[in-house]
Amino acid sequence: KLQRKVTNPNSGMRSFIFGLLLTGAAAWAPSSFVPSLRTSPSSSAGLARAPRVHRAAGVQLDMKVAVFGATGLTGAEATWQALQRGESVVALARDPSKMKKPEGSCGTVEPLSDPNLKVLEGSVTVQADVDKVFAEGDITGVIVALGGKTADVGETMLTDGTTNIINAMKANNVKRVAVVTSIGAGDSENQAPFFFKVLMWTAMKKIFTDKNNQEGLFFSGPGKDLEFTIVRPGGLNVEPPTGVINVIEGEAGSIPRADVADFCLGAVLDGDFPYIGKAPCISSLGGTSWTKDRSAAARGAMAE
Repeated sequence: KLQRKVTNPNSGMRSFIFGLLLTGAAAWAPSSFVPSLRTSPSSSAGLARAPRVHRAAGVQLDMKVAVFGATGLTGAEATWQALQRGESVVALARDPSKMKKPEGSCGTVEPLSDPNLKVLEGSVTVQADVDKVFAEGDITGVIVALGGKTADVGETMLTDGTTNIINAMKANNVKRVAVVTSIGAGDSENQAPFFFKVLMWTAMKKIFTDKNNQEGLFFSGPGKDLEFTIVRPGGLNVEPPTGVINVIEGEAGSIPRADVADFCLGAVLDGDFPYIGKAPCISSLGGTSWTKDRSAAARGAMAE
């Protein structure tokens, strides 16, 4: 006996619209949320160009950088690039065996080892583990590039871990720190494309609550006296570095993680970095408001 299946005529249209929203938002979601998709360039409408800034010609050498989240995609870029500049790096990782070369800068993913790299095993949510990093001595700058699925790391990992980092920095008189959050965090919600906002309001709501609380540690919390830069990148990808980093006021486009790492290193290594105490949104699209000078003069003693 045949039976007719009765459906709501509007359900198909709702599914179609929802699918479009998710497709667009997936291009902006962190890789931990949509691991199988890579970001695509986004519109740069609404760009307000900031003053062009070049990296200082006098590159500071013999620095020691602490990287938290070093086994992640952005943290690996920061670690690799710091080593290429001749800096020493101390990293904290739950699983040190996951310390790999970054795909964007290296074109391959393989184990990363270097005489100037020390990877300690531990969790950023454990104060004693964070303290071990600073016990290595002479830490001059800190990069915080934490991430991961909320289901795996917890709903407050960013806030709890960053609180531990701030405590250790203050105890060891370390001032400079760059913290990677996201476009859409804090007062930058209107700089995120609509598709990404849909995720912020729904599936990624818990993540952004943690990111906002993480930022609050610096603007109105225990980290307010540090020389911090909150870095809010647009849609992240693992393409090779472009060397062009736009500090924008309008809607953000996409940006390689390699360029985000470059900006973070400038924030902790350059004495006259112009965004200390601020939360710039950065993108590779929409102009040349912040362009990395890759000339030999700009790289100083690191020039090849």
